[in-house]
Amino acid sequence: MLMSTYSHSLDAKGRLIIPAKIREELGEGFVITKNPDHCLSVYPKAKWDELIAAMDGLPKISSEPARRLRRIYFGNSSTPEPDKQGRIIIPQDLRKYASLEKDVALVGVDDHVEIWDADTWNAYNESADLSDIEYNLGGINL
Repeated sequence: MLMSTYSHSLDAKGRLIIPAKIREELGEGFVITKNPDHCLSVYPKAKWDELIAAMDGLPKISSEPARRLRRIYFGNSSTPEPDKQGRIIIPQDLRKYASLEKDVALVGVDDHVEIWDADTWNAYNESADLSDIEYNLGGINL
């Protein structure tokens, strides 16, 4: 399970160190793509394959929202290879989309990791008020 928040910085070439714990959890091969919350999502290959299978169940021609979803997820995905120091290059278009310039937060979200601009993540995280959110998960209330 991917969890915790890690603070790191992009270098001048757009490289980001992926912490060893996250690399271990992601396994061999992963995919980065846009997230609707203007951050980036990093999926382990197995989870990406599940997403592809789920999208295969969507209409391919008759549904404009399904076509848009495919274009956004597939057209903006990248499969970076970590170097010997565990760094990956985040493509410029993805950095621009998520406003990644220097300081970033890598946030474990169960089955994937999100990469946020650090200031954006801090503002989002500080504004989170769980008291007005009710969840009932099979008798477990959070």
